[in-house]
Amino acid sequence: MLQNKKILLGICGSIAAYKSASLVRLLVKAGAEVQVVMTPEATNFITPLTLSTLSKRPVYVEYFTPETGEWNNHVEMGLWGDLFLIAPASANTMAKMANGLCDNLLTAVYLSAKCPVYFAPAMDLDMWKHESTVENVEKIQSFGNVLIKPGTGELASGLHGEGRMAEPEEIVTFLEADIKSKLPLVGQKILVTAGPTYEAIDPVRFIGNHSSGKMGFAIADALSALGADVILVAGPTAQLSKQRSVKRVDVVSAADMLAACEQYYPEVKACIMSAAVADYTPINVADQKIKKQGDNLDIELKATVDILKTLGGQKQDGQILVGFALETNDEEQNAIYKLKSKNLDLIILNSLNDTGAGFKGDTNKIMIIDRDLHKTTYDLKTKDEVARDICDKLIELIKS
Repeated sequence: MLQNKKILLGICGSIAAYKSASLVRLLVKAGAEVQVVMTPEATNFITPLTLSTLSKRPVYVEYFTPETGEWNNHVEMGLWGDLFLIAPASANTMAKMANGLCDNLLTAVYLSAKCPVYFAPAMDLDMWKHESTVENVEKIQSFGNVLIKPGTGELASGLHGEGRMAEPEEIVTFLEADIKSKLPLVGQKILVTAGPTYEAIDPVRFIGNHSSGKMGFAIADALSALGADVILVAGPTAQLSKQRSVKRVDVVSAADMLAACEQYYPEVKACIMSAAVADYTPINVADQKIKKQGDNLDIELKATVDILKTLGGQKQDGQILVGFALETNDEEQNAIYKLKSKNLDLIILNSLNDTGAGFKGDTNKIMIIDRDLHKTTYDLKTKDEVARDICDKLIELIKS
């Protein structure tokens, strides 16, 4: 959930600031970009150099850099972040947040932020329980900011009680869970197929196609980023998922892909079949490499099981099945026939006649046709953008 997220990390003057080193490491490890903003008092507890080294970005403390006179633009920082995490959030900074005070760079960034704001308080027990702090926390939450509650344990004063900042691991887990809970496909399990299939001729040779799997992997990543639990059945391909949560199942042949799809299909809400599955496979597969003999080699083929049609026949009420049609002629007519004959809810049409569409490239140009034969045509886009367009159509169907 934090992969490729731009995270502003605000650090206040608190002994808990020492935990920010571990917090930065965990956020970076989760795939996030981290921009640290500190109050001047926070630098007494941990150095900007430490946090800059871990985040691989400069750390900002003041409105401008005295040596160069360069302005550290709080407005740009507020617009840059996908989320703003203030941890530790001191009682002093929370009082400023609650009342709109802005006497340092961190609070200026807070007032400029357009993204969700999370805050993890850290202070002594009596300070945390004080009526003014309780009121400030409630007021900050009323602005839509999200509290990451402090834990109970030994405090810097030597007392034992509530007020210690949540541990870095707990904060990261909280962020991931909260972000995921707000995504449109959370709780939805979706099956995606990608790549080619290889149909063996002998131990060395096979019948295959030019599919790289890029489109299917882009769809799986987009679905996962939107909160779905994704099962990706992938034929032979060098592609890798960008989203760690995608469950990848590797297969080789059309028969392998059919078996994997039939295993997972009953438990999913939707299935997007973007794989380029072989239509034919050799009847007999040689045990040994076939030696060259003469000028010709005859290989007898048989039809593979039509996976998409098989799943269409097994579709349960409420399930959504999406297919692809890569065509070279009579494109719309062929796509509509496939949509109807295989009991699909959507067909994604792309034509090899369109420049930039088809196998191996990083772009695609599609038309989406639904069961009512409504057509939506898209311009040439990157496959990541096309994947998001397909996800948007899927979300519409799920919500309808």
